[in-house]
Amino acid sequence: MARVKSDNMLKYLWITVFVIIADQATKWIANTQLVYHQKVSVMPYFDWFLSYNEGAAFSFLADAGGWQRWFFMILAIIISVALFLWIKKLNSEEKMAAIALSLILGGALGNVIDRVILGHVIDFIQVWLGSYPWPAFNIADSAISVGAVILILSGMKKPYQQTEKT
Repeated sequence: MARVKSDNMLKYLWITVFVIIADQATKWIANTQLVYHQKVSVMPYFDWFLSYNEGAAFSFLADAGGWQRWFFMILAIIISVALFLWIKKLNSEEKMAAIALSLILGGALGNVIDRVILGHVIDFIQVWLGSYPWPAFNIADSAISVGAVILILSGMKKPYQQTEKT
């Protein structure tokens, strides 16, 4: 099967731009309207809860002394370049992968912007699993998670489609 040219796959980068704008706008609103570490109940099992994450996921390395800011920033930039190049190389049949990677890229860049400007990531969404709070997160984190799920599911679908065609 001939590989289809990938020139149109960068059109999905509008998703990346949308995620960055939505992420930064909601973080600004949260940071200006919420009080740090004071929950605002929205509905059962869902709160607004402003917190600052100096580490990675689940505050990993948050208290490492400051070097982690630069480490996570550089790591996210390297990953973002790799994601962009991956999107660029996709063929036109890989739309779900392009959407997934664009979501992940938008989330990564949204959190990098926080690290560059503030030195930490603003989190403000809190959900509860029964009586246990899930670590606070933001729109960028959500985009990364949704993108990862879509990418996994699209990867699982592909081998099935190939065997079906043969």
